[in-house]
Amino acid sequence: MSELGEFLRSRRGRVGPGDVGLPAGNGRRQTPGLRREELAAVAGVSVDYYIRLEQGRDSHPSAAVLDALARVLRLDDDERDHLHRLAEGPRGPARPAPVVARPGLRQLLETVRPAPAFVLTPGSDILAENPEGLALLDGLAEWPRGRRNIVRYIFRHPAARTVVSSWPRMAQDCVAHLRTAPPDQTAALVAELVAVSGEFAGLWAHYDVRVKSGTQRTFQHPAVGRLDLNSEVLTVADGQRLVVFQAVPGSPSADALALLSLAARP
Repeated sequence: MSELGEFLRSRRGRVGPGDVGLPAGNGRRQTPGLRREELAAVAGVSVDYYIRLEQGRDSHPSAAVLDALARVLRLDDDERDHLHRLAEGPRGPARPAPVVARPGLRQLLETVRPAPAFVLTPGSDILAENPEGLALLDGLAEWPRGRRNIVRYIFRHPAARTVVSSWPRMAQDCVAHLRTAPPDQTAALVAELVAVSGEFAGLWAHYDVRVKSGTQRTFQHPAVGRLDLNSEVLTVADGQRLVVFQAVPGSPSADALALLSLAARP
């Protein structure tokens, strides 16, 4: 099955007949969600054509067909954009993941101090961080540069579940965002985490898609205690992201961040 087909099938299983104005019918349904023929009928496409899409035998549907499927499957904006990207396929040769942080983003890492900040690739490899960022994720400094990845830290570092108080939500968001990254840049990481983490494997199979944006995160740092922080994300043209964690000025978390910054200074 193609990735387009996998995504369509995962979303079809989450929409019931009643959600699109169809009767449930008699008897027990063997599969969750809409049947293929039901989805095709409501979307206005032939059953045979939809089956070809889901089986990967037709991978270039029109924008109108995609929009009809997105409407029936009740996709949000991130999911709709992902559906269109999957249908477009790769444009030209695969682009390698960035290996060096952009100079301007490196400069911003220092500008935003004492706020912890990171420069990430589309697949969440950490290209650069400021001292506060390295200190915030307790134990991250133990890993060599090539191993530092936010998603890997969340699922594989023994300190992650203690440091990240909102671990379940963070884990869900990390995996959902990883789905938006170019597959050729994330295949090795996905294979590694599927092999060692049942939780990651389950979330990956669930196929949530979500572009990361600003949100609230809570950390419990062993040196400075609780940190209630708001993350902001700046994405530039080549997919690199600047992620900054800020505290409300004058709050206990702002005081804790000041202490974290002092401890992080060389």
